Amino acid sequence: MKQYKILEDYVENEQLNIEQVIKDYSGYVYTAIINISENLSDEDIEEILSDVFFIFWKKKDTLKKDDKISFYLVGIAKNLIKEKYRKQKGNLNIDDFENNISTNDDIYEYYEEKCRIEQIQKIVNNLDDIDKAIFRMFYYNNQKSKEISRKLKMNEITIRSRLHRIRKQIKENIDF
Repeated sequence: MKQYKILEDYVENEQLNIEQVIKDYSGYVYTAIINISENLSDEDIEEILSDVFFIFWKKKDTLKKDDKISFYLVGIAKNLIKEKYRKQKGNLNIDDFENNISTNDDIYEYYEEKCRIEQIQKIVNNLDDIDKAIFRMFYYNNQKSKEISRKLKMNEITIRSRLHRIRKQIKENIDF
């Protein structure tokens, strides 16, 4: 994709033209999934690809008209891949996401993603030690809140609450 299209570009008669979105972005999302993932079968890749567009369609009403579709679709794909690895109990390393470019044409998107990751890392590094440990265990090591609470001898609700506050802090301090 040489040009970033926004959601509004695909709205006709107040309806989202999902067929056109799929036609325009299938190759892009497929390439992103291949570049982001490791050791996924062809069936898993196809499943993630179809799920990306299904989730996009389901969430269409929550999007802003000026949201860039490519960023949103790749974000959905990353979350689905992460969930697939969690289910497979695979280890997912955040560095794998940092060093991959989704497509050759999207250097700008890669740069923005890298800047966001650096901002998140700075915010995480400034957290107190316990919050930093919780964040890394949950997002970098893919451990569930129940497992983290057991390891840190803390209440699971406390872990979830801290994760919520950390995410809120990141959202407030990151430039999107």
